[in-house]
Amino acid sequence: MNTSQLIDSLQQHFANTIKDVSACCGEVTLEVDKSDLLSVATQLRDTPNFKFEQLIDACGVDYLTYGVSEWSTNNATATGFERGVRREGEKIHNTEWDKPRFAVVYHLLSVSLNQRLRLKVFVEGEPPMVDSVVDIWPAVNWFEREAFDLFGILFKDHPDLRRILTDYGFIGHPFRKDFPLIGNVEMRYDASQKRVIYEPVSIEPRTLVPKVIRHDNRYAQELETPGEANG
Repeated sequence: MNTSQLIDSLQQHFANTIKDVSACCGEVTLEVDKSDLLSVATQLRDTPNFKFEQLIDACGVDYLTYGVSEWSTNNATATGFERGVRREGEKIHNTEWDKPRFAVVYHLLSVSLNQRLRLKVFVEGEPPMVDSVVDIWPAVNWFEREAFDLFGILFKDHPDLRRILTDYGFIGHPFRKDFPLIGNVEMRYDASQKRVIYEPVSIEPRTLVPKVIRHDNRYAQELETPGEANG
């Protein structure tokens, strides 16, 4: 079935369950409450009209800075004013965000019917927690571990929920928007102790918002006076 037919089928089947269903770029996104996740996921896999028997990917999303802008890109570039800033807690919201900070997104494929679906569930709380779908799609095992490692999202009843990308002693979750880009610690091998040691990060904090560069070599000739150019 095409995109509109899939949306109609989802709306009819999950009339009292879905929170939102929409299409973008030819792919349908279905949003459900986390309390309905296991029920909806099972039906998406087993219902003849859907047959989403394969999970392609699962990932976490952090909406902490969604709709936040410290500068207007087009205007700043056109006028040449520098737009580099240091973030000090002040936020300018272009869009009000009234949903939980974290979400989990599952990308599903129906090999039988040749159709795809994006399943989204928002997760509140600290730490955020949602049911694991590993018993429905076993391929999600390492994807859920990755989301736990990088975003700190817990998956209830996961058989082996532990870090998969960062070090065993790593503190924090590096894909969270409030995690410092330079990190908190750095490690090196100490020859005298003959082991790897951890130390506070020595990198200086930088201005991370892009800015317009005005005084580089492309404009050097224009800045020179005629006397300076000839002398």
